Parts: sequence; C-alpha cells; structure tokens
Amino acid sequence: MPAQLSYAFVVLIWSTTPLAIVWSSASMAPTTSVLLRMLLALVLAAVVVTFSKIRMQWTKKAWLLYTYSGGGILVGMMFAYLASLTVPSGVISLVFGLAPIISGILAQKLLGEEKFTAIKKCALALALLGMVLVCFAQLQQLNIEPIGLIYVLCAVVNFSLSGVLVKRVKIAIHPMATTYGSLLFATPGFAIIWLLAGAPFEVESWSEKSMWSTFYLGIFGSFFGFLAYFHILQHMKASTVALTTLITPGFAMTLGALINNEEITMLLLIGAITIILSLALYQFGGQLNNWLRFKAKPVD
Repeated sequence: MPAQLSYAFVVLIWSTTPLAIVWSSASMAPTTSVLLRMLLALVLAAVVVTFSKIRMQWTKKAWLLYTYSGGGILVGMMFAYLASLTVPSGVISLVFGLAPIISGILAQKLLGEEKFTAIKKCALALALLGMVLVCFAQLQQLNIEPIGLIYVLCAVVNFSLSGVLVKRVKIAIHPMATTYGSLLFATPGFAIIWLLAGAPFEVESWSEKSMWSTFYLGIFGSFFGFLAYFHILQHMKASTVALTTLITPGFAMTLGALINNEEITMLLLIGAITIILSLALYQFGGQLNNWLRFKAKPVD
C-alpha cells in the first residue's frame, strides 16, 4: 500500500478514535475497554501473520522496536482512556495536535535533528498560548477536572516519544510484524493493569454503544490503525507523521459536537484555532519564509 494512502487512513481513524474511546468507556471500565480492544487486535494480527507467512524477527534490535512501539501503545493509550472519563473527545484530539512540536523537540535530543529556527520557536510559543486558552476553557467554563487534561498531556508526550524512539531503531521489518510484536508487548501490560484495577467485568452494565465502539477500536483503531501508522512511520519523517494531528482536531471536534453533544465554547474555539495555526506555522513557516525572500529579490 502506498504511504500516502496509509497516511489518509491514519487521519480518518484518528479523527474518529477519540469519540469511540469516550463511547466505549461510557459503560465499561477504561481498563476493561482497552484490554478487550487490544485482545481483539492481537488475535487479528496473529491470524494475519500466521496465514500470510509474514516473517517475524526476534532479534535484540527487533525486540527493542517492539518495546518502544508497544510501550507507547501501553502508556499512551491508558492515559487517553483515563482522560476520556472527563475530557470531551474533541479536546483529546486537539491536545494531541501538539504532537508534531513535541516530536520536534524530542527529535533534536534523540535523533540529532536541527535546532528550532526562529519561526519554529514562534510556533512553539503560539502553541503554548493555544494550550493555555484550551485549558482555561475546560477548567473554568466547562468545569472539567484538571487531572483529565494532565492525562491527555501525558498521553501525547508518550505518543511523541514513542514515535521518535521507533525512528532510532534502524531495522528493515514488515509493518505487520511491527504491529504484531508491539501488541505482544503491550497486551500483557494492559492485562496486568486490568487485574490491578480489580478485574472489572460487569457485562450486564455494558451498553450496545460501548460494545460496538470497543469492537470498532479493536479492528480499525488498533489493528488497521497501527498497521497503517507503522507503515508511514517507516517511510516518513517522525515530525511529518505527527502532522496528522494538524488535520484531525477539526474533524474530531465537529464529530463530538454533532454526534455526542459536546459543547464548544468561544474560548475553546479560539484556543483550537490558535493551536492549529501554530502547527501550520511550525510545518510550513520555513517554506513560506523562503518564498517571501525569493519574491523580495530584485529582478536583474
């Protein structure tokens, strides 16, 4: 599959995933919902790897890759599910919009990428301003518990760190093998967390919406979503992959408002626009600056 097609699929899945997480956790314990999602994805991955005869690698370097990617899934997704109990799906997606900038900062330290230019530093400052506006809107106007926003921030930092660490592992491996290996690492971790949480499993209290949402997340959000994500991560720069979060917040916030009756206040909307503008400046500011310099050159 072309990387561009996988990229579009990731955008579609990530636009709908926050709302599906909120719905799946509405009547299920978050630890139960995410464990069922991972188990379903793991079974599907095992079947595909077995019947397609994809060669798995079990070298030290391969396990390092599975650890980085699986650890990102385990920690990041657990924080995202905990956040879904109090934070609207649109805001979850919006905060994840900070991923490209966080990835850029981490890539400087871990991948040796170039330092931020003046334009990227301005984008960072604009992103922080947008984040302050969003947090203020959530805490003051919508009366959301601060811990929910902290969970989302922890999730996005972990997501960004995982993506950068995966890029450090120089290994040629099939994306399906990466998906299966990552799920093999992450799923037992979710099972342990579920057991430590008291192993909640009150089937009679599960709503049909929660069950279908979990089913959707297991097949599309995890199995196909991870497969497409690891595919583009192998063929694109980490910061470019994280750019998907420039596109998804608008879709996610619209879905949350139309389908889940999530309130979008004026301050929240201003904060959202500020963050999206900061991401656009971060990604395209350098190109715009070069174009303006070219236009400003005197013609001989």
